[in-house]
Amino acid sequence: MEPKTNFTELNVSDFAMAFEELTRIFIRMPSIEKLSFTTLSVLHTLSLRSPMRLSELIATEQVTQSAITQLVTRLERDGLVERRPDPSDGRAVLVHITPQGASVIDSRRTERIMQIARLIEGLSPGERAAIASALPALKRLAELGNA
Repeated sequence: MEPKTNFTELNVSDFAMAFEELTRIFIRMPSIEKLSFTTLSVLHTLSLRSPMRLSELIATEQVTQSAITQLVTRLERDGLVERRPDPSDGRAVLVHITPQGASVIDSRRTERIMQIARLIEGLSPGERAAIASALPALKRLAELGNA
């Protein structure tokens, strides 16, 4: 069933399909860091919002408490995150990304930028300009999705 929209200048269905395909390509881009999607997602989330409580990670990553606890334990063992007491609540802990964890995200981002740059070379100047002009709206859309 097609969602009903009042947008005359934007076909939301076409946008969603293109976005899904780009996301699939983006997620599967080869990387030196051979980590699972969930691991990378947690590290990326922490790179933007560290520190976080486990309950917040459960909500953002949409996994069970058991799964996030196991993952954070593994990441902590690997030196990518660390747990510290929450100064506002002595019963809770906050998960912080370490410099090593941030480095993983930075290197993956750098790799992806290089790979995407190669794809963009295949676009016409007009197509590149269209993407450039859409960036503010895409950033705002991401903000709305993170709100």
